Amino acid sequence: MKRVSTQIVAEIGINHNGNLDVAKNLIDIAQTAGCDFVKFQKRNPDICVPEEQKNKPKSTPWGEMTYLEYKKKIEFGAEEYREIDRYCRERSMRWFASVWDLDSVEFMKQFPQPTGALIMKIPSAKITDLKLCSLARANSDFLMISTGMSTEKEVERCINVCLPDVVFHSNSSYPSPVEELNLNYIHHLRKKYGVTVGYSGHEFGLVTTYAAVALGATWVERHITHDRRAWGSDQDASIEPSGLHKLVRGVRDIEVALGSDGPRKVTKSELPKKKSLR
Repeated sequence: MKRVSTQIVAEIGINHNGNLDVAKNLIDIAQTAGCDFVKFQKRNPDICVPEEQKNKPKSTPWGEMTYLEYKKKIEFGAEEYREIDRYCRERSMRWFASVWDLDSVEFMKQFPQPTGALIMKIPSAKITDLKLCSLARANSDFLMISTGMSTEKEVERCINVCLPDVVFHSNSSYPSPVEELNLNYIHHLRKKYGVTVGYSGHEFGLVTTYAAVALGATWVERHITHDRRAWGSDQDASIEPSGLHKLVRGVRDIEVALGSDGPRKVTKSELPKKKSLR
């Protein structure tokens, strides 16, 4: 059976730090590398930030502010996302976002794909919010979830409620310890749920992401940044432009190298050797 092409998602997430020019630059980086999608995160900070954290002081490049003020400063609104949508369409780059609350589901409905299809993703932190999962399912044509920080029962409950089109195996620590990745969970997801499986990686390096593809993940998602030393919570566990190019090339090589199931056949390149050595 021939393997379907792996969909590679470059997650910009919040690595733009509220700067639209940085977001555009990261879109360009993803396109040049050959990614299939870029992804953002959409949330309503008034809802998503817990009450006990809203007034906590936060040191930022823009000065001291409350944590809620910081989250609002880096959050794109309608104007920025309309420009992102225009910019991506101009470059034939598909994009979507993780939705963190009910308001964000409604917000993202205004940004369908060029084909008219609506794509959304439920992040690992929110797959236990079954009301959110149900609303996202009802308002999207293609829904994805991530399984980080979740028990098997929580994963199963979410899948049963929203019937996602892709389930991403993920470890939600940034960066993720290699010994905790448990890539064989990819086999478990495919066998138990019969779903398309992806891998959302937050580890250092690319080797384990390559391994996830070889194990059967047909969607791959990695955070990207222009500089891992940049300010922000997700930058350090992201990959820079040169790494993104290596990731895409490596995934495409793995797809070709895997070949198809079935009995062994003598390859074209082996025929001369077979003739000379046997």
